Amino acid sequence: MQLETYISDLLYRYDCVTVPGFGAFLSSRVSAKMHESTHTFYPPKKVLSFNEQLQNNDGLLANYIAEVEKIPYATATAKISKKVKSIKSYLVEGETIQFENIGELVLNKDGKVLFDPSNHINYLTDAFGLSHFTSSDITRKFYKETVEAIEERTPITFTPEKRSNNNWLKYAATAVILLGLSGFVAANFYNNTIENHNQLAQEEANEQLDAKVQEATFVISNPLPAATLSLNKQSGNYHIVAGAFRVEANSDKKVNQLKDKGYKARKIGANRYGLHEVVYASFETRADAQRELYKVRLEHNRDAWLLIKKLD
Repeated sequence: MQLETYISDLLYRYDCVTVPGFGAFLSSRVSAKMHESTHTFYPPKKVLSFNEQLQNNDGLLANYIAEVEKIPYATATAKISKKVKSIKSYLVEGETIQFENIGELVLNKDGKVLFDPSNHINYLTDAFGLSHFTSSDITRKFYKETVEAIEERTPITFTPEKRSNNNWLKYAATAVILLGLSGFVAANFYNNTIENHNQLAQEEANEQLDAKVQEATFVISNPLPAATLSLNKQSGNYHIVAGAFRVEANSDKKVNQLKDKGYKARKIGANRYGLHEVVYASFETRADAQRELYKVRLEHNRDAWLLIKKLD
């Protein structure tokens, strides 16, 4: 039985692997470090140690062997015990026990087990794939002194520029062009930002509509008659969307339901997907719309979303 293989497997997942009747292999995490003289950087890792005092069977190793070899737990325990007796006999004879990828074990003159850990494997899974590397020393101070020496040897002389009276016209023309370009860029950036916002919100809403397709596709045989009300026309480019419906009669029904709950609901037309959009309300400022959206999501519909759109 390759006992070291099972111990090695468990060290990736556990900080302590006890071999009943022999001792425990422990691992502790150490941070990344740098060797100052060689400029070598070492990744974080687990450092192995051995404690001969921890010999009680915690079941971890035996259970793992039983699972891997498809044998009863008692049989796995007996195999471990047999292996431990063999290891101890070799140690007493003065031999060094080599556990591959774990380390070497040997008895000292006082009969205590000494452990020399192996550095071939890093058992810290967070640092998987990382290896040490060496970086050359950076000589910032040397370059700074060189530049200062050049500056001392090469003084800079400023010569006043002769300007004509007409130069201010060139600068004024340049300023006008730059202002125009900056305004154009800012306008495009604002429009693109709004378009991206609406696109992301629309895609999210479409995913939610797909999950609730029955709300968007059922047909009402006897839709409610349209009601004509005399209300103040809402304005503003910020709209809190309650839903979008393929059948317009369903959007009318949704408006009436929201109005019964006290919302200033209305239809704002069909979007580019052909769905009739219903909003809770429209607002002049984004701040007012965000406050109302938070309230709607908390009290009524967590799937409501904000649409930025200028209505004709």
